[in-house]
Amino acid sequence: MEPVSDAPVIISSKSVQRAWSMYDWANSAYNLVITSTIFPAYYEAITIVRKDGKIVDERVSFFGHTFKNSSLSLYSIAVAYLVIALISPILSSIADYKGNKKRFMQFFCYLGAASCCFLYFFTKDTLELGIICSALAAVGYCGSLVFYNAYLPEIAAEADQDRVSAQGFAYGYVGSVLLQIICFVFVLEPKWFGITDSSFAPRLSFFLVGIWWAGFAQVTFFKLPKGVPVAKKHSRSLLANGFFELRKVWGQIKQLPVLKTYLGAFLFYSMGVQTVMLAATHFGSKDLNLSDAQLISTILIIQLVAIAGAYIMAKLSDVFGNLKVLLLVVFIWIAVCIAAYFTQTAMQFYIVAAIVGLIMGGIQSLSRSTYSKLMPPTHDTASFFSFYDVTEKMAIVIGMFTFAYIDSMLNMRVAILALIIFFLVGALILYLAIRKD
Repeated sequence: MEPVSDAPVIISSKSVQRAWSMYDWANSAYNLVITSTIFPAYYEAITIVRKDGKIVDERVSFFGHTFKNSSLSLYSIAVAYLVIALISPILSSIADYKGNKKRFMQFFCYLGAASCCFLYFFTKDTLELGIICSALAAVGYCGSLVFYNAYLPEIAAEADQDRVSAQGFAYGYVGSVLLQIICFVFVLEPKWFGITDSSFAPRLSFFLVGIWWAGFAQVTFFKLPKGVPVAKKHSRSLLANGFFELRKVWGQIKQLPVLKTYLGAFLFYSMGVQTVMLAATHFGSKDLNLSDAQLISTILIIQLVAIAGAYIMAKLSDVFGNLKVLLLVVFIWIAVCIAAYFTQTAMQFYIVAAIVGLIMGGIQSLSRSTYSKLMPPTHDTASFFSFYDVTEKMAIVIGMFTFAYIDSMLNMRVAILALIIFFLVGALILYLAIRKD
């Protein structure tokens, strides 16, 4: 194999960029329906015993072990992210070496979509099936994103990466909201369709997410290039090489002080961001006793506001720079946590949710494009983004386990307040990154 330059070949085609963004359209339905709205609301409904509107029992049995229902859900997602953190270095190493990251992206896409479809069979009598399938769906979602993100520096020049990254998130919010509205109608007005089983509409929604995800992903898979094999031979197995590549990537990152410091900040503030997003519905349902309709409507508002947020942050980064805008957003997240702790009414929850929507898309989009701009020119994009994704997944694992543990020992309000520590550390390290930039 002939040696190649370290700089990746950029396919800066608008049609390829739109096709890449369509994967956000496809998989964000999972993030909205399964992670944020209908699945958490359905899970709470079938695992909580209420009397006169008050919770009298929220314990569930999972393979003979008893858990608080919200803690079990959060623990299961944390385990799914841990699995991805452990296997993604191996898979990205193989993808870089063989130049077939699209194949891996397809595998995880179909795993996630199939798991969503199997959630159709999740009832209060099949709790174990529901937890396992929801965890596998998370593995599929996160696993595919490792390779999806790795395409960004190959399809967009550095000057375009903020825009294309924001475009992806915007596509995702629009696509997920469209399917959410369809599912919303089934869930809230089942009589229109002759549905008498209260569990059927949510379970149908899970099935539709799987079909939507796998179906629209075909647009992406048709247009994206297979990938370019890395022109080098390994003296070790591809399995061991994945972790060697991570160590090698870390060796390069250590020579780049701004990138190194930025990743430290990203690790800490991601502990807070992702946990807030994954636990929001549980908080609204249990602490504020909001109805399914109120919760789903709120999350829809968040998604719509997040579209604007992603583009606003991209525009602000053009003026002030990525790191300064990220620092501002992290401070807003701290304010959100404080506000959530004191939230007592539905209206207060809506206001906090609207602010979350504005900064949610912005911090995710800008974090991804900032890393892409700070990393050195290389063909090993999957390995570099594997490092990014391992960092993010370990942050989520730590954040989720911390939140679930505090929730099980005390309550969710204290757990939310504890997240401020993660944001404060992230803000401090971001400030140091700005000083080094």
